[in-house]
Amino acid sequence: MKSILKLVAIVGLVAMISSGCAVNRATATVDPGTDLTKLKTMYVKKIPADNGGTNVLIADKLASKGVSVTTGEGAAPAGVDALVTYIDRWMWDITMYMLELTVTLRDPNTNLPLASGNSFHTSLTRLSPKEMVNEVIDNIYNKAAAK
Repeated sequence: MKSILKLVAIVGLVAMISSGCAVNRATATVDPGTDLTKLKTMYVKKIPADNGGTNVLIADKLASKGVSVTTGEGAAPAGVDALVTYIDRWMWDITMYMLELTVTLRDPNTNLPLASGNSFHTSLTRLSPKEMVNEVIDNIYNKAAAK
């Protein structure tokens, strides 16, 4: 009986420890009045502290959706259909990895959000930065197609 209780306690402890580390979330929202198919030109505004090229990954993924995309640190050039901003959070767990990425497509004139997506993966479900970008952008476009 004592060994069964010990086994149950060990299994319970392992379950508690491992479940706290395996969290992931992927969401997207699109403003009801937004038609992503009409957004043909976008500008991805690079975060000054971004040394990993997340802005380039986002621009490349949007380009694969048929969008003409430029990126840089300055203000959006005149005539773009959307300004793309992002926030990336990084975490250390033996190596640095992207914990969370939020991408927002904004009206370049008003700065109001047109669509946004978020991906959150802890250490056990971590994705590469490219995979995080793909998940977020694909979720935004899938959400738009479903409305």
